[in-house]
Amino acid sequence: MTVRVGVIGAGWIGKEHIRRLTETVTGARVTAVTDIDAARAAEAAAPVGAQVLPDGAALIASPEVDAVLVTSWGPTHAEHVLNATAAGKPVFCEKPLATGAEDCLRIIEAEQAHGRRLVQVGFMRRYDAGYRRMKQVIDSGRIGEPLIVHCAHRNPTVSESYTSSMAALDTAVHEVDVLRWLLDDEIVSTQVVTPRATSKRFAHLKDPQIMLFETAKGVRIDLEVFVNCQYGYDIQCETVGEEGLVRLPDPAAVGLRSAGRHSTEVLTDWVGRFADAFDTEFREWIAGIAVGVEPTGPSAWDGYAATVITGATVEALESGHVVATDLKPRPAFYGGAA
Repeated sequence: MTVRVGVIGAGWIGKEHIRRLTETVTGARVTAVTDIDAARAAEAAAPVGAQVLPDGAALIASPEVDAVLVTSWGPTHAEHVLNATAAGKPVFCEKPLATGAEDCLRIIEAEQAHGRRLVQVGFMRRYDAGYRRMKQVIDSGRIGEPLIVHCAHRNPTVSESYTSSMAALDTAVHEVDVLRWLLDDEIVSTQVVTPRATSKRFAHLKDPQIMLFETAKGVRIDLEVFVNCQYGYDIQCETVGEEGLVRLPDPAAVGLRSAGRHSTEVLTDWVGRFADAFDTEFREWIAGIAVGVEPTGPSAWDGYAATVITGATVEALESGHVVATDLKPRPAFYGGAA
């Protein structure tokens, strides 16, 4: 079957996913688009022959929409995901699932009441080939039990509108999700250390930041978030176990020997780094819907955990204290203890 997708939010990422669903993913067709800016919705819809609908509620209710993609402004996500769940339609929501824990819990309760998973959250790192290979190695036991994880998330620059709290909420949130998945473990506390600030930042910004997490099994994680590193977009991850370590590979790049130097390129943005992961993420989402199986990607529970943990990290940054995440017990519906 062809899965008819309605897209709520026609900004840059919405348009990029419309292109992806149309040009890269087989078995999908974008049939409806809506955006708070009707002209922007029309611009996104026209090239793919989709209809423009007045709002998210109308799009979700449309008989021409089998599945919903939410790429609107973060504070609107909960409303659209709840409406899609009430309609019994699969819904893919770009992060965050919701901007507050209470709204995340409302979604979790609604999905459980429905009786089967409908919600997937857009944490694309789980679909990256390097991270998937890392997980295979960790799960195989080849490095023994994980003890320490070292990570870095570096951007060349950010705009003046980027705030210190966004280092957790918008940047580190990807590590928070992928590390929970890699380790099959929960983050129970968080702390933020701010070293000497780079002179390349805007004055209001604390950059870089070092985030320190502890998991329920006692694994210690250090994450460097440096969003004005100047030299490129650089994602690093190394898991140290009792019997070895596994390191995330750098993206493949040709080696250049010239003028007495051997060099390789460093990517400059996240689009190029994770383009294949985005493609795989949507291929698997559409393929699952087409055969009627529940989504297997990041769940509403994962969205809740990411919101709580990053919120606690912002609190740790502002207070200077170690902050407990205080996550609710995971329901059996999402693989928790019965």
